[in-house]
Formats: sequence, C-alpha cells, structure tokens
Amino acid sequence: MKNFKSGQFINQGSYKSFQPEKINRVWKIEDMELLNLLSQADRQIGRLDMYSEYIPNIDLFISMHVLKEATQSSKIEGTKTNIEEALLDIEDVNEEKRDDWEEVQNYISALNSAIARLEKLPLSSRLIKETHQILLNGVRGKHKLPGEYRSSQNWIGGASINDATFIPPVHSSINDYMGDLENFAHNTEFFFPELLKIALIHYQFETIHPFLDGNGRVGRLMITLYLVEKGILKKPILYLSDFFEKNRTLYYDNLTRVREKNDVLQWFKFFLVGIIETAKSSIATFDKILKLEKEVDAKLQTMGSRSHNAQLLINYLFQRPVIHAQQAKEITGLSLPSVYKLIAELERLEIIKEITGAKRGKLYVFKDYTKLFQ
Repeated sequence: MKNFKSGQFINQGSYKSFQPEKINRVWKIEDMELLNLLSQADRQIGRLDMYSEYIPNIDLFISMHVLKEATQSSKIEGTKTNIEEALLDIEDVNEEKRDDWEEVQNYISALNSAIARLEKLPLSSRLIKETHQILLNGVRGKHKLPGEYRSSQNWIGGASINDATFIPPVHSSINDYMGDLENFAHNTEFFFPELLKIALIHYQFETIHPFLDGNGRVGRLMITLYLVEKGILKKPILYLSDFFEKNRTLYYDNLTRVREKNDVLQWFKFFLVGIIETAKSSIATFDKILKLEKEVDAKLQTMGSRSHNAQLLINYLFQRPVIHAQQAKEITGLSLPSVYKLIAELERLEIIKEITGAKRGKLYVFKDYTKLFQ
C-alpha cells in the first residue's frame, strides 16, 4: 500500500476530471495498525452475525434496521424524513415532506429488492442498475437516467463544473471501470480481506460516480449487499449510513484524501472503525429489543382475555411501530368498538402513544421501540 496510486487528474480543457487506477489486482497489507483494526472488525461483525441467530423473530426487526438505514442514507443527501415520519402512509405525511418521504420509501424498496435478487443474481452492474432504477423511480432524479450509467460528464459540489470540488472520470470509461470493480468483487485468485475489499469497492464506486444521481445511496447500499452475498452476514443487519452521517465531514474528507494524497490506508482505517462501532451498536440495540420484549410481555400478562389480541398487535408493531384503528381491526378481526377498548388499554399500559392529537384519524406509535433506532 506504500506504493498505492489512486489515479490522475486529466485536463479536459476548462476542467480536470479524475481517472482512478483500476483495483482488480494484487494487494499487500503491511500496516500493523490496520491489521489490528481488521481483526477487531472481523470479531465484532462475527459477534453480530452469531447474535442474530439467537434473536427470535429476527426478520421482524430487520425492517426497522432497513428503515433506519433508508432515513440516514437519504439524510446524507439532504432529505429530512425521520423514522416515525417514514413509517406513515403517504396521506398522513405533510405535503411539503412527501418528496423526502417518497425517496426514503424508494430506498427501502431498492434495498429489499436487491437483497432478494442476490439469491439469483451476484453483485454486478446488472443488479446495481436495477437497484438504481427503483431508487429513482418517480422522485427527484427521475429524469436522470434511472437504471442507466451516465452518458455525460457529472461533477460533485459547485454551482457548475468550473467550480466543482470533484469531477469523476469521463463517461466513456465507466463500463470499463465498473467491469474492473465487478471482477475485483468476485476475484478468487488473489486473497484480500473481504472487509477491506468492500471498503475499496465503496471508495472506487463513489469515485467513478457512474450515475447522474443517487451514487451515494447506491454506494452505501452496496456495502450491505456485499456482506450478505459473501456470507459475512446471514441477514442484512449492519448498515454504515448512520456512522457516515454522524461523521459526515470525515467521510467525505477521507474519500478525498485517497484521490488527492493516495492515502487509502486512512480510508481503510476509517471504514473499519465504522464497522466496529456499528456492529457494537447493533448488538446493543438487539439487547435492548430483547429487554423491551420481556417488559411488554409482562404488561400483556395483566390484560386477561385481551392479551391474545394485544399480542397480535405487538407482533405487528415490532415490524412497523405505527398503527391506526382500522389496521388494528384488520390484524385482530375485532369490531371497531372492541379495537378502541384494546387500544385504550395499551395506552394505559404506556405501550403505545397517540401522536396526532386529532379527534379523528388518530395514529399510535410504539414509542419505546422507535427510540431504540433513533
């Protein structure tokens, strides 16, 4: 890595674009501090993966992890939808926030679709394009070639290309670069630790910036896809967007540092710290979920004949922790008067809380649960 060269800036007349070096080649690690971080990251992600096997109904909780990832990854790009707003139906969202809400919903759909597609399709340009198309469907950026690599020059920062902070490679080289990235992802001839591989893939993808819009979100989404495809995680339960959002300036600075100073080592260290901290945080969240389950179960035991239907609602709320009376009616099969009595009892036990303050169209949130993801 001492001899690592990130690429070169090419004069394009009135601006200089950056042409990165290809990454599908032999890599050697010589830094002991990096190896130590890699060992810690492997250990923590292994703990998280094992931990997930012992969580009952793990799939119930994955949807909330996906929701948090969607809101945080979209927040990096400027949207302002929080977790509780993202859980609402569109008619319950303020009109001025609906564009942001739709972008978050698209991210959820794109990630869920991509995870499902991994069973038949490897991480590849085809999968990346399919995911991008879902991401930009019907939202801001819908006219910027959803599902297609760009056919023109783009740039990052600045009002125009002439004052841009970064100009990716020319569009005619994208297919070649993405082919190299894909070959590196699936190369079994040269050994390179998987966590460093996806760190490098993420950097390279953001540097290529193959789409006109949505590159950041797709690039962050690819991290989880890679970890699942390679069997490092059995379930999609680790997402780095929250770490990147909390350390946004460092995130961008470290990507820039690779391009301008050839310092890929610092990027690797930052990425591994993100893996370590996020895995620890995810384990802590699962512990809190298990504790909350026990606390709620103890409260339900005091409800007598209503406890069965209350449990049906709780099972739903652990997957989608915002509900209204009509949904509760469909879940339990009770009449509306009975549903309102059940809801009132759950409110009295402080399991759910009404959040609209309205007389009609009331919404109830499983507040103690959503707080675990905020």
